[in-house]
Amino acid sequence: MARQIRIEFPGAIYHVTARGNEWQAIFRNNLDRQTFLVLLGQISEQYGVKVRAYCLMPNHYHLILETPRGNLSQAVGWLQLTYTVRFNRQHKRSGHLFQGRFKAFLVDADEYAQVLTLYVHLNPVRPEDKNAAIPAGRIKTLGNYRWSSHLAYAGKVGKPDWLDISWLQYWGETEDRARKEYQEAIRGLFGKVIVNPQGNVQDSLVLGGDALREQVENAIKNKSGKEEKHWIIEKSHLDIRRQLEAILKEELDQGVRLWARVRLGGERMIDLSREFGYKDGSGVLHAVKRIERRAEKDQGIQRKLLDLKSRLLSSFKS
Repeated sequence: MARQIRIEFPGAIYHVTARGNEWQAIFRNNLDRQTFLVLLGQISEQYGVKVRAYCLMPNHYHLILETPRGNLSQAVGWLQLTYTVRFNRQHKRSGHLFQGRFKAFLVDADEYAQVLTLYVHLNPVRPEDKNAAIPAGRIKTLGNYRWSSHLAYAGKVGKPDWLDISWLQYWGETEDRARKEYQEAIRGLFGKVIVNPQGNVQDSLVLGGDALREQVENAIKNKSGKEEKHWIIEKSHLDIRRQLEAILKEELDQGVRLWARVRLGGERMIDLSREFGYKDGSGVLHAVKRIERRAEKDQGIQRKLLDLKSRLLSSFKS
């Protein structure tokens, strides 16, 4: 059976998961967990990976990683191999520890940062029946769970140097406001069914950024019958942004320009906020949503957005 394509490029963000072989425990005690976290810090230092969030469960883990160097497989491969060697030595065993390759889902942070972070952090209290609601009484359990980045996000413990919690900006303009809104979002999910944000999507699907997503999906279709280990995207974010800049040269509507740079160019909202006069990324998000609501009612705006997307995609086919 052909291995699924691993999509890697500089700046890519992933939700990474891996399970123990035959669903067996990959963490038998707190020493194992501490060892894994030390190694997680080392991939940040050695490979330049930004660790956005994590959660360690008995037989699997969840990581949200950003890769400025486009080196996910190298970094996570080293993490799992090194951890396996140390785990086997500690527990006097041999052989595989993890079940196959790790899974990695490409993530559009501006679309999925909040829902994915909440999903990862709520793993310790989710029922075995994934269609059941999280019992309200488990909120204390989450507050006592040491092996995720939840407590650092909530401001209950200090964060390690290698953990980047700047995604808190999606919850508020100031750190205090963001932590408060984050905690309220967590509390609001108790008593509810938590759905995996990936749903039934396949390994390495791009979640967000229309131009990049379509480019990647077309490439996957073209390579589906081959034994592909890795595929490095030929058109980088920079290529897309250069093309988009030329297309938007005569566009006077600032809202349309902002929409295109976020939805088509894949630029981070926090990076665009200062340029467009907003305090933070949330202001940009609201502006983008306003344009999309306008497009629902105004066929002229709708045609303009579709035309921009079509012109950008055509520029890569020529």
